[in-house]
Amino acid sequence: MYELIKKDGRAKRGRFHTVHGTIETPVFMNVGTAAAIKGAVSTDDLRGIKTQVELSNTYHLHVRPGDEVVKKMGGLHKFMNWDKPILTDSGGFQVFSLAGLRKIKEEGVHFNSHIDGRKIFMGPEESMQIQSNLASTIAMAFDECPSSVADRVYMRDSVARTTRWLKRCKAEMDRLNTLQDTINPHQMLFGINQGGIYEDIRIEHAKQIVDLDLDGYAVGGLAVGESHEEMYRILDAVVPYLPEQKPTYLMGVGTPINILEAVDRGVDFFDCVYPSRNGRHGHVYTNHGKLNLFNAKYELDDRPIEEGCQCPACRSYSRGYIRHLLKAKEMLGMRLCVLHNLYFYNTMMEEIRAAIEAGEYQVYKKKKIEGMTSGK
Repeated sequence: MYELIKKDGRAKRGRFHTVHGTIETPVFMNVGTAAAIKGAVSTDDLRGIKTQVELSNTYHLHVRPGDEVVKKMGGLHKFMNWDKPILTDSGGFQVFSLAGLRKIKEEGVHFNSHIDGRKIFMGPEESMQIQSNLASTIAMAFDECPSSVADRVYMRDSVARTTRWLKRCKAEMDRLNTLQDTINPHQMLFGINQGGIYEDIRIEHAKQIVDLDLDGYAVGGLAVGESHEEMYRILDAVVPYLPEQKPTYLMGVGTPINILEAVDRGVDFFDCVYPSRNGRHGHVYTNHGKLNLFNAKYELDDRPIEEGCQCPACRSYSRGYIRHLLKAKEMLGMRLCVLHNLYFYNTMMEEIRAAIEAGEYQVYKKKKIEGMTSGK
């Protein structure tokens, strides 16, 4: 259940109650594709850096180790030792990103595993069954994720198919949640709005899926090649058609500035691989912009990544030492950068929530963006 606590303009401060605990929103979900955050980050680490929600990938866990294995191990929470909410994506994005390996039909998608080439079929029912085996808190509907530059005719047909698939997802999840051997009979379902950069198709689709009265709604198919301005234009157009009293999730976004702009447009759930991926390459986020710790100028820098930051890296280590670890290809260097970046994102979300509650979101957003783009 979603509880809207405060609005500041279109920005929402909410609370989402789940069987695995309450999520304070706006929230950034930390991405652990194969049931682990890349960069040697444990679930104990996640607790220490203010993580509220972990996100895992349905397709990757289906391929390896297999969702049946995870079910036999007691579900994803028990498997990875995480007692807070988990969201699983539907596998749709991965299936559609394997463009050369797949064939779409009305019943679902036939494709080849990227690991061993074996033939796999996934449709709405299969995606729901896999996610039920994983026993995540929130399951995402299986949708087609068309290219953002697909033509209007293809986009319309694709979105109509996604709507038909969503109805099948809902029916199958309702069925699975009644079975005796279902690990999490309270699993929630979020639907996904598609339509590329066509405002009218997006709005029409939003109206259709809202009628299904789901637990939450995502905006998908953005951050896949279109400009930031196009993304903001689509959010301006479609978010007002999604229910204010339900969570709105912008999938795969994004940079800190993307998040600040999307919160301003009524979005309250986010996920992105940027903080962990950039961290593994020595790129770290600060309130004064992004630093590349591989740069020679940090060789003798005895300051933390960011003064005043309370993350495990900044509390104990200098930029110079972390740079040395990265240059020496020591895993600890990657790990510290990932921990810092996730802490930075999670702390920014705390600040966002406080700013909305105080009715000062515009002031906060302006100051935060100015700091990050100042290049100091």
